Amino acid sequence: MRGCNYMSADCANRVDQWQELGFEERFRTTKEELALMRETGYNTVRLIPEYVVWKEEHDGFMERFERYIAVCHEYGISCMIVLANDCMPPKTELWKMPYIGEQSYDWGYHGGRKHSQHGSHNGPAPHFYLDEENSREDYFCMVREIVTKYKDDERICVWDVYNEPGNSRRRDITLPNLKKLFEILREISPSQPLTCAVFSMKGDENIPLSLPEQYALDNSDIISYHFYGDYTEHIKLIKRLKKQGRPIMNTEWLGRCFGNDIFSLFPLFYLERIGCYNWGFVAGKYQTYEPWESTWE
Repeated sequence: MRGCNYMSADCANRVDQWQELGFEERFRTTKEELALMRETGYNTVRLIPEYVVWKEEHDGFMERFERYIAVCHEYGISCMIVLANDCMPPKTELWKMPYIGEQSYDWGYHGGRKHSQHGSHNGPAPHFYLDEENSREDYFCMVREIVTKYKDDERICVWDVYNEPGNSRRRDITLPNLKKLFEILREISPSQPLTCAVFSMKGDENIPLSLPEQYALDNSDIISYHFYGDYTEHIKLIKRLKKQGRPIMNTEWLGRCFGNDIFSLFPLFYLERIGCYNWGFVAGKYQTYEPWESTWE
């Protein structure tokens, strides 16, 4: 599996990726980029739905979601779907909930935001939806609907239960929601495997994982991990992960500032039979090619 974490170049964020406003124009861009993807040799993408679009434009969102995975399939691209996410911005005076409508972005910053989830956190960041009881139950309804509808669909290759659980200094706050999501998916029993990536694991086995990451590792059908370290550190981590005795995939990589580059790591993934999804595909509004804010800091 050779792929990327994907949104088209004209998306400022995931609201832009899924909302009705401007979707047809961005969908044309997506088709052009999928053609480039196929030409490059990619065969899969990792996609993250956006709850606020599902909530406020439900029927339209479900139709657009179907069109998205259908057009990926036309180009020989399978889809990994991420169902929750702990990469949250710190709560400051600049913090605001995601919203439908015209999306702003800042040039020169990874993710298109001067103050993003990749900046400094002084304490646990709030989760937009999973911290509040009302929106939490509604969020679980979204997950049930999407997974139930596509649980036997060959166009979806993997369900990624939760992106970086416990990140943004949330740590153990996330554990109950992570368990609930695994419980929901096991009840639905999709034909596709479940995974949930460890993101802070290093090659040193004496460094323990957080409770959410350990739970993710123990309960995944396929082991997945995020790692932006260099070649040598990557080899150590792969050696540790192989002890789990399950297939392995890296669902986030490519941080050139840290020696985490294509020429070093893509051959390593090939030789170790590790599926890989680099972060981003083309230069665009979301600016995945820029270093994280914390790297500048």
